[in-house]
Amino acid sequence: MSTLLERTETADGYRARRTLPLRVELVRQLKRRRTLVMGAVLAALPFVLLVAFAIGGQPGGRNDRITLMDTATASGANFAAVNLFVSAGFLLVIPVALFCGDTVASEASWSSLRYLLAAPVPRARLLWSKLTVALGLSLAAMVLLPVVALAVGTAAYGWGPLEIPTGGALSAATAAQRLLAVIGYIFVSQLVTAGLAFWLSTKTDAPLGAVGGAVGLTIVGNVLDAVTALGHWRDFLPAHWQFAWADAIQPTPEWGGMIQGAAISVTYALVLFALAFRGFRRKDIVS
Repeated sequence: MSTLLERTETADGYRARRTLPLRVELVRQLKRRRTLVMGAVLAALPFVLLVAFAIGGQPGGRNDRITLMDTATASGANFAAVNLFVSAGFLLVIPVALFCGDTVASEASWSSLRYLLAAPVPRARLLWSKLTVALGLSLAAMVLLPVVALAVGTAAYGWGPLEIPTGGALSAATAAQRLLAVIGYIFVSQLVTAGLAFWLSTKTDAPLGAVGGAVGLTIVGNVLDAVTALGHWRDFLPAHWQFAWADAIQPTPEWGGMIQGAAISVTYALVLFALAFRGFRRKDIVS
């Protein structure tokens, strides 16, 4: 049926690269309720933690061990780092899976996918536009959280150096640079979830199935990483390196774990993106 919808002849002046501009797709996605709700949830998390610390008192070390959480109220930089720590394992997975898994599947569920292809928008162009916008929104979500946390933390606890649990401190300027590197690494590490969600989105007409499937498989990866019996096989799991960014907020940063984790995540993501494009190119579009 898709072959009937895709035109074999094009009008004069038609340029495939001009179809479905990124600006148009971005505006469409920004206006959607799930984008606004997700942004509100991420922006609200720093305020939730602020209230929790206000009610529960200042965090303190347990059994003479000082963790990153115990330094949350030391400065705005520490508060931002703690927000990333508590959200990187699961909360930041949600917007990535949502934005990437709700791309193609939502169009299919609305029965608008075939009309987009009949416009005609080439299949590869459609996927590239949607994937680029989805990844852009995912990155924006990861930037929004620490930016709001830094502002809230600075207002509540003051602007100062980032105190390191193991001892020492990073100046505010150095801490800001390191936090930017952390955000970049978290985004790269979440490319596996993005790839899973995007691939599933091209396979199903149910957006919740694509989003839930990506989140579920990410959780499975975390569970497998907790199985110490797997030994060195865990090194090939993206989840094994999800907190490697902690090495970046040390007096002398260690980049080895982040480089290895980024390489594994990008490899998995490229394979999944390739599968999505290959499968969608051959898929019979009926919705």
